[in-house]
Amino acid sequence: MKVFKFGGASVKNATAIRNVASIIKSSNKNELLVVVSAMGSTTNALEIIVHKAHSGKNFDTELEALKEYHFQITQELLPDSTTIKTKLTEQFAQLEKLSKTKTEYDFFYDQMIGYGEIISSLIVEQYLSENNFASQWIDARNYIQTDSTYREGQVQWNETEKKIKTLESVLQKKILVTQGFIGANEKKETVSLGREGSDFTAAIFGYSLKAKSVTIWKDVPGVMSADPKRIPTAVVFDELPYKETAEMTYYGASVIHPKTVKPLANKGIPLFVKSFIDPSLPGTKIYECHVDRLPPLIIHKENQCLVSCKVTDYTFINEEQLGKIFHAISESNMRINVMQNSAITFSFCVDFRENKVMKLIELLSKHFEVYYNLGLTLITIKNYDQKTFNEYHTMNGVILEQSSRAALQVLVRPN
Repeated sequence: MKVFKFGGASVKNATAIRNVASIIKSSNKNELLVVVSAMGSTTNALEIIVHKAHSGKNFDTELEALKEYHFQITQELLPDSTTIKTKLTEQFAQLEKLSKTKTEYDFFYDQMIGYGEIISSLIVEQYLSENNFASQWIDARNYIQTDSTYREGQVQWNETEKKIKTLESVLQKKILVTQGFIGANEKKETVSLGREGSDFTAAIFGYSLKAKSVTIWKDVPGVMSADPKRIPTAVVFDELPYKETAEMTYYGASVIHPKTVKPLANKGIPLFVKSFIDPSLPGTKIYECHVDRLPPLIIHKENQCLVSCKVTDYTFINEEQLGKIFHAISESNMRINVMQNSAITFSFCVDFRENKVMKLIELLSKHFEVYYNLGLTLITIKNYDQKTFNEYHTMNGVILEQSSRAALQVLVRPN
């Protein structure tokens, strides 16, 4: 069997969904599980609604715009279907009900944010069903079991694999359509797998079902050496080793979610990244292989925060001081993207998530003078050559630089 994952851009409107159906049809529709993301920028819109609802602010305008967007797509795709309209009405009613609850922010976020995927997958499956595909909608939360780390759910692999294996007999008869990004804990509470986590969902299902392959359908022709919107000369990789791809995602390459590679590599399942715009293109195959002389890979990671901890008692940064810093980072459930120290200061860069960063700074301020800078961009040049090293080493606005044999990283202020 195979797993296909379609991201938000590939299901953003009625034309796009028809294209998804065409891709599925051309795959012979045999033993296929389809993972669907929220449509277009729905998750961004839901994040605004979540923030306003949790703050007690009015979000009627945003919610009505979201409803109109989805019902318009439904009207274009399935003008005579009362079934899908009823399903969508029920989902939006549940979303509104949840918005009135008062709970801790990360828990509140996770209970609401997955409705983009739920609604999207319902529409896609209904379209397939009403166009003579033997399909069935399933709720990913019934199969992917996590712990209770809201917004960064950790998969409970043994339980998850057992649950997903029960789908094997169904897959012999039907295409299964499910959601990316979400799972559930033992209490049946929704837990998201991290932003852009739908790729990881596809890998979880692929791993558990011992899939022949997993394919991620994107708006690019494959994995590229840089974002073509930033660097038009970026090239497509025909093939990549698992290890190289995992390192790329660690540094922030957004084409694949960072957790996607490991479960597939563990079972030797190839991962394809292909274009839904032109499915005839070969795309990139990621598997156990060796590729000589990879070109420089340039990765931009936006919305970074540089935190600097300065000792206050004229001692140096030592193991004890570092222990306090890393304990605070771990307690705040954050990950360092780059770090650097001097005699009396330790600086590190993290993704800016306001509530978590402010909690981290509060913890660190008990022991250090803490300074921070927002709105930065971390640029990583993996497999750099002399030309790219010189170009990024000398660029304007660099406030931190780190280099090793394999990678150059520069943290840059916006112009």
